[in-house]
Amino acid sequence: MKKAIIVTGGKQYNVGEGWKIKVELLPVSEGDIINLGVIYINEDDEVRIGDQLINAYVKAQVIFIGRGPKINIFTYKAKKNVRRRQGHRQPFVELLIQEIVG
Repeated sequence: MKKAIIVTGGKQYNVGEGWKIKVELLPVSEGDIINLGVIYINEDDEVRIGDQLINAYVKAQVIFIGRGPKINIFTYKAKKNVRRRQGHRQPFVELLIQEIVG
């Protein structure tokens, strides 16, 4: 089974063919097929590593675009009657890894 490490959104993800992963929001729409750069690839016990992107890419299909669970943020200052409540939902893109081309 081919495995690779891809870079997107300033983060690195370990992926294999047929896997589903959630990554940072990308400017794509559902059903699009995108190519992601690879910095490490392992195929049939042959390992290739590059500090920069190597001559390979991962073909992935966008399955779902959504937002994660709500995170409540509450800050206060003791004895000063200062309170602040804030919420956040992190947007993400769910990808299906179709093929590792290298």
